[in-house]
Amino acid sequence: MRNIGKINGSSVLSDNDWEDVRKKSSTHIKRWINRQMSTCSCLVVLIGSQTSSREWVKYEIEKAYKLKKGIVGIRIHKLKDQKGKQSRRGRNPFYSILNEDRKRLSNFITVYDSHFSSSIRVYQDIEENMEQLIEKAIVDRKKY
Repeated sequence: MRNIGKINGSSVLSDNDWEDVRKKSSTHIKRWINRQMSTCSCLVVLIGSQTSSREWVKYEIEKAYKLKKGIVGIRIHKLKDQKGKQSRRGRNPFYSILNEDRKRLSNFITVYDSHFSSSIRVYQDIEENMEQLIEKAIVDRKKY
């Protein structure tokens, strides 16, 4: 998913080196996330079956919220994994995070879930809608 659009040269997501960073200390990971956040205007959360339980996903969401970045969620459970399997739909990671008014961020942040069921069509659908989802999230950040 991080390379969506790379083939046709239209990627709106930047490359990152999460696979290397995640093996380091908590302090190092926080610094890396903070640096990544400083150069972006929108956080795209790819929501799989385990996303809502991931410590660093929660940290990224909270950091993006505090920095008033756009935030959008995209469900990826219908995409096939390395074993060719589609996973189960995960919980909304924005549900457990509250804004200053004690309202759930899930009330304000768009979570996109393709209506297609085939992995190929889901991928194409996400690719076709990614830019608009990001632009909408940047505008919508004033709501939360």
